Amino acid sequence: MSRYTLYYWSAPFRGQFVRALLAHAGATWVEAGDAAVTRLMEGAIDDMPVPFMGPPVLVDAEAGLTLSQTPAILLYLGDTLHLLPKTAAGRALSIKVANDANDVIDELTLDGGRQMWTESRWAEFAPRLKRWMGLWEDLGRRHGLKPQSGFLLGGETAGVADVVTATLWSTMAERFPLIDAMLEESAPLTTGLVRRMAQTPPLAELAARARADYGDLYCGGRIEQSLREVLEAQAPADRTTGPRR
Repeated sequence: MSRYTLYYWSAPFRGQFVRALLAHAGATWVEAGDAAVTRLMEGAIDDMPVPFMGPPVLVDAEAGLTLSQTPAILLYLGDTLHLLPKTAAGRALSIKVANDANDVIDELTLDGGRQMWTESRWAEFAPRLKRWMGLWEDLGRRHGLKPQSGFLLGGETAGVADVVTATLWSTMAERFPLIDAMLEESAPLTTGLVRRMAQTPPLAELAARARADYGDLYCGGRIEQSLREVLEAQAPADRTTGPRR
């Protein structure tokens, strides 16, 4: 029996951060499945293993703990799987990266699909997305990140910040070539880190599994459809080559 059970949709969106951290640490987990997620969300609050509005939810059977909220789960796994820096500053910066990643995907999906993407909305947002990429780039640069070596917060080994960074940008870039090109142009140091991390056996295997299980799906629904439409409309003018791996 696996120690961990993950309640998340069959998609490589927010829950992929949790999957990636578990995979990186060599931990195994069980996916509860979409029907179980729906039952929990539609059931009474006092029947929930932890009060929550939406997944991911992670159950640690060995510890008798259930958590919701992605950054809280990543903090817990980082602590218990020894993937956080030893200093208070390093730990805080790691969770800052996790929260930034959460913000990026919220913005990319227009707050969970409250609106749909149009060409004009994307034109307004693209500079902001590049600025997000620049934030990663500068954080890495300040901690000694190099094009072909180093980690986002320095140190000798990859941790929560590196796994989250790789998962955020590689999952997105693989499914949206225009964003892949934007990342390479706006954040070459981050691009190098993302590709190095994505090639590690645990994360490469996880990405292959996601491709097999979910295909091209990213977040799903009409919001993904509208995002694909605006990006595909720009592709002939804005991209001359395909994504580089």
